[in-house]
Amino acid sequence: MIFDKIKELSKDTAIYGISTIVGRFLSFLLVPFYTNIFHPAQYGIIANIYIFIGIFNIVYIYGMDAAYLKYASLPSRTDEKDNFSTPYLTVFLSGVFLSIVMILIREPVFSLLEVPLNYYYLMYYSAGILFLDSITVIPFIQLRLQRKAKKFAAFKLINIGVNIFLNLLLILKYKMGIEAVPIANIIASLSSLILLFPAIVRNLQIRFNAELLKKLLKFGLPYLPAGLSSMLIQGIDRPILGKLTDLGTVGIYNACYKLGIFMMLFVNMFQYAWQPFFLQNAEEKNAKEIFSKVLTYFTLASGLILVILSLFIDNIVAIPLLHGRTLIDSDYWSGLSIVPLILFGYLFNGLYVIFTAGIYIEEKSIYIPLITGIGAAVNIGVNFLLIPVWGLMGAAFATFAAYLVMAGGLYIVTQKFYKIEYEIAKLTKIFIAILIVGGIYYYLYYTNHLFLIYKFILLIFFSAFIYFFVFEKKEIDFLRTRLAALKQNRS
Repeated sequence: MIFDKIKELSKDTAIYGISTIVGRFLSFLLVPFYTNIFHPAQYGIIANIYIFIGIFNIVYIYGMDAAYLKYASLPSRTDEKDNFSTPYLTVFLSGVFLSIVMILIREPVFSLLEVPLNYYYLMYYSAGILFLDSITVIPFIQLRLQRKAKKFAAFKLINIGVNIFLNLLLILKYKMGIEAVPIANIIASLSSLILLFPAIVRNLQIRFNAELLKKLLKFGLPYLPAGLSSMLIQGIDRPILGKLTDLGTVGIYNACYKLGIFMMLFVNMFQYAWQPFFLQNAEEKNAKEIFSKVLTYFTLASGLILVILSLFIDNIVAIPLLHGRTLIDSDYWSGLSIVPLILFGYLFNGLYVIFTAGIYIEEKSIYIPLITGIGAAVNIGVNFLLIPVWGLMGAAFATFAAYLVMAGGLYIVTQKFYKIEYEIAKLTKIFIAILIVGGIYYYLYYTNHLFLIYKFILLIFFSAFIYFFVFEKKEIDFLRTRLAALKQNRS
């Protein structure tokens, strides 16, 4: 029964995961493009503008996504069109207001972000992106709830395809500068709205359900400070780094930070499937045992991703492209040492995602802003403390520390009202293996002895450690059975 449930989660993860992986990877291809076209200082401007957009994406939706997911997934006494229309219209009207405000305060905001005066006009595009993205959030969640994974994936991929195509067209053919990036983005966001428009019209009615709106706001608003804190953790290091160093350093940091994409992808695709999964299985008799296994397997899989990427990231970025270019331009390689810490931070972000099950099930969302707020405070404090000393590595350590504090804090809180007997011994062994490999990696890196043969030895060590000290016999037998079945199906 447990393995069947895990298999069900894995299937949903794969459905959303394939589209997420392909889409995010296609978007990631813009990073090599940007680093081979723009100087680090120019890329630093793009980084800071998109951190602003990322932070205010949270403000524009103010937890209405989480609230809609919660109440629309329950057996409802409310009309389905009310369930959709009330959050949608609320987000639409507030989005219009916020976009006007953003345009009016563009000068002080962009000045704070170290954006040069001649680029202040990009706020018009930024406000448009924020508005268009906010009014497609609820329709996209509806697709997830209706299990329309193929349509969800197709719409997301079209958005990304339009964005990439226009970036290439505007920069390479029309010789536009960094302004091409938000222009391409706003047109791509508009394409998503056009694709979703029939479903919006079909489900929308121009009226509010006051009682439902109160419930949505009560559940969702605590996610606003929580979401803001989470986004600050993901991006506040760039503006701080810009203040304490320069835009060129921000560009280098942002490019290397983006190399954590594969761990981020794994966490994101898991999260898409995890939320509906634990809500639908919360009433199962062995739900907590299932959730415990999920944590162990997630940690194991993400640990393997962490080790592989950390060991071989310098080989990956040096992959040759056309005309003597490399995957990431050599001007940005000085920041590669931050990648393992960023990956490790994303791993703990994944643990945080898993621990949110107790929050949703017991409706204790009030704890989310407190925990993420502490994480954001840790992030900001460590950034100011360590960037003057360690530079890029200080900013990366701040991100790792914040995710570690958030995961630890949420674990402590949820165990008080939704206690799960996690496999602590196994988890400890996995982290011991990661820390051993990480310690040796950094020693070899800073002593200029990180040769390819040593990388493979470390990978073999990690794999053997997990096999002999973490897996149980029944789990190994299960994996062997599954592998044998796969081989038989192929033959």
